[in-house]
Amino acid sequence: MNLGSKITELRKQKGWSQSELAQKLEVSREIVGRYERNDAVPSIEIAKRMADVFEVSLDYLVGSTEQEVDKATLNRLQEINRLSDENKKLVYTFLDSFITKTKLQGVL
Repeated sequence: MNLGSKITELRKQKGWSQSELAQKLEVSREIVGRYERNDAVPSIEIAKRMADVFEVSLDYLVGSTEQEVDKATLNRLQEINRLSDENKKLVYTFLDSFITKTKLQGVL
């Protein structure tokens, strides 16, 4: 999916018009239309603002990954990254156990 299509999809998921998105980004409605048609490419600054407004990662917005990661998950990952190595290991052990349990329940 190209960037314009991704912007359109995310805007529609939020239920916003081009004008509403433009207001949130502090740009004109016309430029939002150009982004959505792939007639223009947003600057890094605007793309970052878009990712923040849509509550997705910049990687997801620009198509570097198809995995949508919401802002809350990104914030948690940043918090985990700040933990000591010992505490990170505990968090990862818990997550691994939880994921394994969930997968097993899906099989049974």
